[in-house]
Amino acid sequence: MTTDPLRHPARRILDAAYNAAGYVAAACLVALLIVIVAQMVARWSSTAFPGSSEYAGYLMASASFLGFAHALNSGSHIRVSLLLAALGRNRFWGEVWCMAVAVAATGYLAFYSVKMVYWSRKLNDISQGQDATPLWIVQIPMAAGAVLLFIAFLDNLLSLLITRRDNIGSDIVGQSHAE
Repeated sequence: MTTDPLRHPARRILDAAYNAAGYVAAACLVALLIVIVAQMVARWSSTAFPGSSEYAGYLMASASFLGFAHALNSGSHIRVSLLLAALGRNRFWGEVWCMAVAVAATGYLAFYSVKMVYWSRKLNDISQGQDATPLWIVQIPMAAGAVLLFIAFLDNLLSLLITRRDNIGSDIVGQSHAE
């Protein structure tokens, strides 16, 4: 059995989940484009497209939240590498602190996002727009993205504590490896 964490089955599963969420986020952006073009065509042809603005908003929120974990692990999020580099030999502890705060914040967000979906379903909450969509349906991608982002930060924190390296891809200023 190999000790390389990148070859571990859990590592492959997590990376596949982050990438799959990134692909779904990209599909949401394509669907958003289609909705916007359909809105334009409806306006030009004097046809009604009720709820199109709401659908565009749902797709944008879905694309954003589902893309967060993929963006984190590909190194696309803004990081404070210059500040961490200024910590010198204490950089490792600075990264641990940052990851721990991110785990706490995203855990809070994930918990309440899932709770929001639960209560929206239980109370049969619907949107106030013309579409009258049950809100729990359109809140699921946001909650799933928030949970996946929490898992990604927890994954990076544990990896940092165990191997002294995070799983974040290319960093513009310098690779984020506290050694």
